[in-house]
Amino acid sequence: MSLQGKHALITGGGTGIGLDMARSLAAQGALVTITGRRQEVLDEVATAGMTGMAMDVREEQQIVDTIGAAVEARGPVQICIANAGVATGKAVHKTDMTFWRDMMATNLDGAFLTIRESLASMRHTDWGRVIAVSSIAGIRGVPGAACYSASKHGMIGLIRSLSEDYMGTGFTFNSICPGYVDTDIVTRNTTSIAQRAGISEDKARGIMVNTNRHRRLVEVEEVTAAMNYIVGPGSGSINGQNIEIAGGQM
Repeated sequence: MSLQGKHALITGGGTGIGLDMARSLAAQGALVTITGRRQEVLDEVATAGMTGMAMDVREEQQIVDTIGAAVEARGPVQICIANAGVATGKAVHKTDMTFWRDMMATNLDGAFLTIRESLASMRHTDWGRVIAVSSIAGIRGVPGAACYSASKHGMIGLIRSLSEDYMGTGFTFNSICPGYVDTDIVTRNTTSIAQRAGISEDKARGIMVNTNRHRRLVEVEEVTAAMNYIVGPGSGSINGQNIEIAGGQM
């Protein structure tokens, strides 16, 4: 099986995990649409085989219009990767509805809408792969991040149900659940944790590093490798699964 000419759509594709996945798929011949909030960022990172389209996953009409335009330009989406998300911790007693709704709108609603609109075209083909980039926070609770954890648990529930809906077809639905990955999100969270806990940034970073069972940050290439397996040859029986990438059993 070849990915040559297959249309892949990745939200949050301008940085970090999404960008590394996009580059890998483009190198394999896929026609890759990357989305993000800022067109200038997408234009800067897009290489051969990649097209950037600005899209805010919190806005339903933007998702409908953008994915519709991408399908018109590059054909039905056959690889859908719902990767866009925010990762911010906050104690429940300090969590207001604005914070809660923005987290859910980005992580959970955004994944739902992206998958829904991608399936509209994917259903007219005989092969497709849907991947939600969740988190270890979608597998277990994370202290100080109830809202984030709830949104990531929701993504896994969505994927599991869709895998049942399309069981026995050419479509599979899986979640990738990384631990702390060496991206800008960790850098931002280092400062945030240090300020909230009143500790040094080195100690804050150490908390995240030590949460991963192998006591190091996950590399983006390790997450991309899991994605390549899910979309690659012999992957048809990998369906409804949560692929944990955190250095050990969680």
